[in-house]
Order: sequence, then C-alpha cells, then structure tokens
Amino acid sequence: MELINQYGSILVIITAFLGFLMAFGIGANDVSNAMGTSVGSGTITVKQAILIAMVFELAGAYLAGGEVADTIKSGIIQPDAFTGRPDIMVLGMMSSLCASGVWLVIATKMGWPVSGTHTIIGAVIGFACITIGTDAIQWGQLGGIVGSWFITPVIAGIIAYLIFINSQKLIFNRSNPLEQAKKFGPLYMGMTIFIIAIVTIAKGLKHVGLHLTNFETFIISLGLALIAVTFGYFYFRSQAFLAKMKANDDGKGFIGVEKIFSILMLLTACAMAFAHGSNDVANAIGPLAAVQAIVASGGVIQEKAALAPWILPLGGVGMIVGLAVMGRAVMATVGTGITELTPSRGFAAQFACAVTVVIASGTGLPISTTQTLVGAILGVGFARGIAALNLGIIRNIIASWVVTLPAGAILSIIFYYILSAFFH
Repeated sequence: MELINQYGSILVIITAFLGFLMAFGIGANDVSNAMGTSVGSGTITVKQAILIAMVFELAGAYLAGGEVADTIKSGIIQPDAFTGRPDIMVLGMMSSLCASGVWLVIATKMGWPVSGTHTIIGAVIGFACITIGTDAIQWGQLGGIVGSWFITPVIAGIIAYLIFINSQKLIFNRSNPLEQAKKFGPLYMGMTIFIIAIVTIAKGLKHVGLHLTNFETFIISLGLALIAVTFGYFYFRSQAFLAKMKANDDGKGFIGVEKIFSILMLLTACAMAFAHGSNDVANAIGPLAAVQAIVASGGVIQEKAALAPWILPLGGVGMIVGLAVMGRAVMATVGTGITELTPSRGFAAQFACAVTVVIASGTGLPISTTQTLVGAILGVGFARGIAALNLGIIRNIIASWVVTLPAGAILSIIFYYILSAFFH
C-alpha cells in the first residue's frame, strides 16, 4: 500500500508506456497474421494491408473493445490471490506487460508468428510463482491452453484441406473453370458472409452489450448469407463482371476465378482483423486497467476493472503503430514462408481460420488465432503434397510456440525483480 500511496501517478504513467509496448508487439506480430495471406497471395500490397488492418483493427479495438477488462488474464490465477497485496499486483502487472512486449518484439524480429495471449499468460504465471506461490495458479486452465496448441491448428488444417480440395474439384479441375465459378461462386460468397457475420457478432461485438442468443446470431447470419448468395448469383452473370473477367482472361479462366477468391479472402481477413482488434486489445489494456484502477481506488483490487477513457485508444493506436513499423516480417512468414499461396489457397486458409474461431467460441475451447491460421495454411500445403511445405520454417514456428509461455514467465520474473529493486 505504501508503494501506491508514494508513487501512484508514476506507476500509472510507466504502466501506460508498458501497455503501449505490449500493444505495439501485438500489432507487429498478431495483426500481421490477419493480412499475411492476402499479401502472400498477391491480392494486396504490404502498404494496402497495413492501411486495411489499421482501419479494421482500430475499429474493433475502439468500437468493440469493451468498457471493462479482466484484471488477471484468462482466469489463470485465483481472483482472491492478491487480496490485501495490491503492491505485488501492481508490480506484477507492470512486469508482465514489459515481458510480453519485449518477447513479442523479439519474436516479430525473428519472423515467428506467436500468440500474444499465451505470452501474457506465461508472464502472469512467472511473477505469480515468485510472489504468491504456485498454489494460486489454476494449472487446469494451463492444460487447456497447451492442448489448444495441438487441437485448433489441426481443426483449422483439416477444414482448409477440405475447402481447398473442394474448390479444386468443383472449379479448377474442370474444363470451364470460369463457368464453374459463376455457378458455385454465389455459394462460396454466402458461406463467407455467414461465417463473417457469426465471427463479427460473437467475437467482434461481444463487448458492447449486444447479448444475442446463439439462435439469434445464427438467424441473422443466415439472412445475410442468403442476401449474399442472391447478390452473387446476379453479379456473376452481369455484364460488368463478364467484362472484368475478359480483361483478366488467360485463355483458361483461371485468373478470373482467382479474382473472385481474392475478394472473398479479403472480406474474411477484414472481419478477422475487426474481431482480433476487439478481443486482443484486452491483452495490453487489461493489466494497464488493473493498475490504474488499483491506484485510483487507493489499493482495492477488483476482478474486472472499468476502463478510463484514454486506455482503449492507447491500446488501439499501439497495435497500429506496431503493425506499421514491424509487421512485414511476420506477414512474410505467414504469407510466403510456409507454402506458396494463391488467392484460392489463401481463401481456404482464412475461411478455415474463421470457421475454427466460430467452433472455439461455441465450445469454449481456448484459441490462438495465430496458431489457427498457421494450421490452416499447413492444411492447404498438405493438399498440394508435403513437398509444397517449407519444413524448416514450420519447425521454427512450432518451436517458437513451445518457447513462448516459458519465455514470458522468465522475462516477467526478471523484470519483477528489477522493478522491485527500483521502487523499494
């Protein structure tokens, strides 16, 4: 309590800087994943990807980031563990943010797509172990997170594999691919809008007081999907579409078909960016909100902290700056490093990632969108044969996933001791 009374304002200012660092790391690493497939497939340039992600990530973070934030991420520590020990909580949250931000920047520099959520969880576990002991940590929660390393990439990989094989059989392996695309394009468009609507409602808008039941979400999404199918049916037979396809004609119709898939992939990427902005901004602002609330209340610890007006924009801007400054490295790994992508392959990966997010939301499965997307891209690669995969890159990515939790914990312990020495 003495620490808070003596250094309250300074602690909030330092934590705000560390929260910005964490958001910067999330932007540089996690946000890059959403746009990596679009860049890797040649649909958009890196500059365009950054601009698009800026709009949708910032919109997700600011419009749907929520009014409260969990003080201890993912329930990994028992809520009453810090009762009467606000000083430890404040320094622990500060060290967790610092450790997470540093690790995400290091991983981004190496081109490793890692999970910001898993990084902050590892960091919280690290400082908790040396302050309140291992008994306060809910190890069962950690088991679910470790399990998600294997389960969600496999689910996404299988879905991506099936979608890619399906598009090959229905469209690309036929004698008239453009005619087939006109026939099946509306169905793909309807499927895309259906999943996008569910992701946006269930994940992107869950913090703004929009409490729809699963059935209501399903009906709204289905209605939008039917509108999309109807629109697609008439658009793919319109003179404007046919003229555009002729302009891109390669004699076989493949370029025109890929143009259709590039639009669908970009739609999915934008929806995922919005959902990511609304959810993952909490990794940066949750600990910051906790420290600000503890200082403002004179040492009272709450399970959920109300957000001061400046906290959410700080997290959103931090993510955008991180993406613009360092996002290219992870985009390159996701977009071109694992396997060669075209718009149809990129669509299969992005769509599979979105479907897996929906499944995870419905079942409560812990999920990392980073690992889900990488798994989906692997599924597309497997559909083309093992030779299409860069096994060296894959090995490095999986190793970085395994290292992330302990790296966050170790760095958090180091920074906790540094901060304790500085303030005491």
